[in-house]
Amino acid sequence: MEPRTVEDTRHRMNEPITAHWASLPADKAITALASSSEGLDEREVAARLLQHGSNTLPRPFRRPWYLKFAADFVHLFALLLWTGAILAWVAGMPQLTWAIVAVILINGCFSYWQEYQAERAAEALQALLPRQVTVRRRGQEQMVRVDEIVPGDWLVLTEGEAVPADARLVAVERLRVDASSLTGESRPVPRSAGAIDPTGKTSAALSNLVFAGTTVAGGRGEAVVFATGAATEFGRIAQLTHVQNERPSPLQLELERVTRVVTFLAAGLGIIFFIVGTFLGGLSPLEGFLFAIGIIVANVPEGLLPTLTLALALGVRKMAKRNALVKRLSAVETLGATTVILTDKTGTLTENEMTVRETWAAGIRYQLNGTGYDLTGTVECVDHENDSQAMTQLLRTAALCCDARLIPPAKGRDRWQILGDPTEAAILVAAAKIGLSQENLSTWPRLAELPFDSTRKRMTTIQQIEGSPVACVKGAPSEIFPRCIKARWSGEVIDFDNHHRRIAEIARDQLADRGLRVLAVAARDLDPQLQGSDGWRVDEVERNLTLLGLLAMEDPPRPEVPAALAACHQAGVRVIMVTGDDGLTAAAISREIGLHTDHTKTVTGAELDTLDPQKIGQLLDNPNLLFARVAPEHKMRLVEAFQQRGEVVAVTGDGVNDAPALKRADIGVAMGATGTDVARQAADMILADDNFASIVAAIEEGRAVYDNVRKFVTYIFASNVPEIIPFVAFVLFRIPLPLTVMQILAVDLGTDLLPALALGADPAESDVMRRPPRARNSRLLNPSTLLRSYCWLGLIEAGFAFGGYFFAYWLAGWHWGIPLSGSGPIYLLATTMSLASIVACQVGNAFACRSSRQSIRQIGFASNRMLFIGIFVELALLLFLIYTPSLAAIFGLAPLRPRHWLLLILFGPLLLLLEEGRKVASRHMDATPTRRAT
Repeated sequence: MEPRTVEDTRHRMNEPITAHWASLPADKAITALASSSEGLDEREVAARLLQHGSNTLPRPFRRPWYLKFAADFVHLFALLLWTGAILAWVAGMPQLTWAIVAVILINGCFSYWQEYQAERAAEALQALLPRQVTVRRRGQEQMVRVDEIVPGDWLVLTEGEAVPADARLVAVERLRVDASSLTGESRPVPRSAGAIDPTGKTSAALSNLVFAGTTVAGGRGEAVVFATGAATEFGRIAQLTHVQNERPSPLQLELERVTRVVTFLAAGLGIIFFIVGTFLGGLSPLEGFLFAIGIIVANVPEGLLPTLTLALALGVRKMAKRNALVKRLSAVETLGATTVILTDKTGTLTENEMTVRETWAAGIRYQLNGTGYDLTGTVECVDHENDSQAMTQLLRTAALCCDARLIPPAKGRDRWQILGDPTEAAILVAAAKIGLSQENLSTWPRLAELPFDSTRKRMTTIQQIEGSPVACVKGAPSEIFPRCIKARWSGEVIDFDNHHRRIAEIARDQLADRGLRVLAVAARDLDPQLQGSDGWRVDEVERNLTLLGLLAMEDPPRPEVPAALAACHQAGVRVIMVTGDDGLTAAAISREIGLHTDHTKTVTGAELDTLDPQKIGQLLDNPNLLFARVAPEHKMRLVEAFQQRGEVVAVTGDGVNDAPALKRADIGVAMGATGTDVARQAADMILADDNFASIVAAIEEGRAVYDNVRKFVTYIFASNVPEIIPFVAFVLFRIPLPLTVMQILAVDLGTDLLPALALGADPAESDVMRRPPRARNSRLLNPSTLLRSYCWLGLIEAGFAFGGYFFAYWLAGWHWGIPLSGSGPIYLLATTMSLASIVACQVGNAFACRSSRQSIRQIGFASNRMLFIGIFVELALLLFLIYTPSLAAIFGLAPLRPRHWLLLILFGPLLLLLEEGRKVASRHMDATPTRRAT
């Protein structure tokens, strides 16, 4: 039994409710919703608002701000630093404790503030749903707030208005709806009011329903609301988005691994040297514990966390300047690891502006230049003959048979806007290009209209031309050709016989094979007596027509897309089109932009439904793959299938239909200008200019960030070795400690920070987009990085640091064999030389770390000006610590003399020369097998 009340229908919410309402006749739908053509009264509205809630989407679950804030202080690396601070406090080193705590607090606050700003910027973008809509209540049409719409409300839909809720149409007049935000289909779809059989149809294909988030492209209609808020199709897709859990980024996973490695090294070495110092070195348990604390502190790179955060923040700022708003810091690096991009077509790869590209008039082809709604393009004849009169008649007839309107550019805008069907707008633009403006067209008034419907696949208007009624007809060629008995051909009107019809069909097929949408245009002089008492009849008007020609149009690709796709291909990033549009159009666009060759494999959503995960995995091996007519669930399956293959997946899109996949992907990229609020909420990055090419720039930036993270990790870890070895020498060789814990802190949290940050802002290397994406299992701290940091650069620095240490004693008269003094001004000079030697070595190391393979001469010695600033501040800070008495007392330093500096200035260049020699040898070894093979 059909539901008789609104309460009854609520039990159907978990069933295919849209199909249920589509199957009901309009009058029964109205009765079931306890409504009428007069609309609801205020009392009933209030009751239903209380029962169903406001017509708003439930906000996605977000962790409270204080939990987000706290999370920046308790992740794994922060916990390692907290442990170091506690150990320092236990060991009686409060200055070290407070310094480490300050690092944690500053970094946590900075990370939270950066991501908070990005989230607020994303929320500030315009929402999709309208603020006010027209409804009929108590027999009066009135404007009400969209959140006050309730089931049973009577909507009055007019051209250009947004639909606020899911509703059953009860009356239509040439109604067309733009549902691209839900379906990805670029063309407006006609709507009807009669009951239909919903079997085998998707919700969007039910022609007697309209859905929240869509807009009226043309005509008008009336509908009764059956679902609001979360119960709408819009809300259902939003719920799919909310249930997706955030996946940790590759960098987050790698940072956790680095933290585990550092923790293992620090704790392991601390325990080993505690045992060695206590049982072999003759230290007391307390001295052994303090010794172990020193080893642990020396191994913990306290500066890594703030440097990493600032490097990612710099990446965010760079992307923002290129119109890419990143909502999560870690998403910057994820882009660099991307291996697959699943991209929508409409509005992402294309302009979402229909354009007439070519016409076929009187057997003659014409090409139209210009794209979108630019009225300044030209029309050129392709063939030898030219029949401008036939061309004018063709475009005039097609333009008169349109309901859309062109709106001149508003103040501050340089583009024309449209009101109505984009296909009709494209026809009006084509007419304007030959001088037929909307004002010109108004001189031929409209007498009547036979609206388009999906059964006839054509539309007719009756215009008064030269005092007589003329039928102007446009529609699918397959429907127009059989109704034509004449054709305009080579300057005259001839019989449209089989021979000429075959020529017209060949012209149509040639255009369609290029992926163009083809419309046929015809006309007929009408006898006024054909108009009966009930108006003009379709079967009387749409026959005995004269074919005027064909219009071929497309939604043009964005001009920057081919170059962006070429860059993706060169970078080893696979791009796959996933669209709700039809396969033929999608395949043609993919060929035009260079995404695929002629051997495109098009798979529809229906075909995906028949495949199990194993077969989908086999399907993904095809390099020329394209997915068409897909639903949101299909996109989700594709994302998961690629992720199961170990791919790092980015998904681009602008519609509500894209949101679940955007959330599930490793990196979701939404369109800022045309995207829906649901898509923007789900995404990790928002393109302010909707430019696909900005994604390529973001990938380049992401790769550069990862390379730079490895550079400053190498730089920071290299200084750990000269910080550790002094403690080893202190225990094993019983020499005075060459470097104190506070001096280690001066390096890690002072002198090292700005040069490391400058490495984090290093320009991308020249080959960064000519390399394939790094493997998901590649490690930031791989064996080669650890060997280079600890066993090469670190040992060089340790050797120079000991050289500086003993040099200070030697200048004071010390000779080998004489015990070293562990106190007094000479000892302070020696430890100061150790610290200054490490800093001097780090100057050369900063330049050495700019590439693991390329010479500094290839990179450009002065190409990173920020590095010079960082080194200047590093040296200035060292001088400030040494020559400021109060600070020197805290850090155990003494003023150095000129002869000390004569040695120190050699350390940086020497280290850089040694590293340059290693790079030469490494390149030579790599080239030797090639030469041998040759």
